Amino acid sequence: MSTNDSVLAAAQRCLNDDPTASMAQIAAAAGIGRATLHRHYSSREALLHEIGSRSLDRWSQSMAAAGIDEVAASGDADRIRDCIDELIARYVDDLEGFGVALTDIAVMSAEDLRARCAELFEVEVGLYAAAQQVGVLRADASPRWVGHAVYGLLVAVQDGLRDGDLARRDGAAMVRRTLFDGLLVDGGDR
Repeated sequence: MSTNDSVLAAAQRCLNDDPTASMAQIAAAAGIGRATLHRHYSSREALLHEIGSRSLDRWSQSMAAAGIDEVAASGDADRIRDCIDELIARYVDDLEGFGVALTDIAVMSAEDLRARCAELFEVEVGLYAAAQQVGVLRADASPRWVGHAVYGLLVAVQDGLRDGDLARRDGAAMVRRTLFDGLLVDGGDR
């Protein structure tokens, strides 16, 4: 791992624990001086932009590894559900490294990151639409809403992990259970 990668990994851990951490706190967490951190990243915004860019890389890599385009086009309900399960597990695994990118306004204020995020979101929405077409997911909510709900559940996992309310090993199962089964005992609407 390069020095820059080590610094970035420490910064990500620090920011996941404390999203308001200053550059001085991030430098201390990385075991370097603030001046050294500034040689790598001229500002907190530059650091967050790099974390955001890498989190989008991971999102793209996770979708590619799960074969999202091929699976969505297959029309096979079992493959589609398995793909959603795999994506959720991958996303939860990535929270430790990139969770801060989910909620930090500085990350999504960058036009290039917002545009790339929108492109990736549309690919994921295509999977949810396919899941609705084959009966894996309910059809009474838009596929975009499903995408937003998954995002919200990932933020909930991140918060639960940070606050000690959730064990890491339970994160993906909680997202899947909430997404597929809901939280109502009878599962019905009122």
